[in-house]
Amino acid sequence: MDFPYLQVILFHFINFTIMNIYVANLHYRLNDEDLHQIFSEFGEVTSAKVIKDHETGRSRGFGFVEMPNQEEGAKAMESLNGNTIEGKQLMVNEARPKQPNNNFRGGGGGNRGGGGGYGGGGGRGRY
Repeated sequence: MDFPYLQVILFHFINFTIMNIYVANLHYRLNDEDLHQIFSEFGEVTSAKVIKDHETGRSRGFGFVEMPNQEEGAKAMESLNGNTIEGKQLMVNEARPKQPNNNFRGGGGGNRGGGGGYGGGGGRGRY
């Protein structure tokens, strides 16, 4: 028996109760635990992830934080946006879902650096 309405309810529950926060301009020395600690001052943090370069393992300077309480997440964003941590001014706002890329440019690409199957990309050296 299939219950598609349960999938819709679950989708809305996950996407509208958990605050997904994008944090940019992170100092390269900050790690997941540091990010978790910074945001936990405002409430419960279910996930904190600093995004790293796949080849070097070095921070790409941004990350994502999930907070289960919308009010606490909003307070964290309001309080931390523009704050300076480790000499860098944070940019903090609500994360937006990744938009689908419909130009179908993924795959190889001669000497252009290729790109994955996620809608192209291009060369390296972006971060």
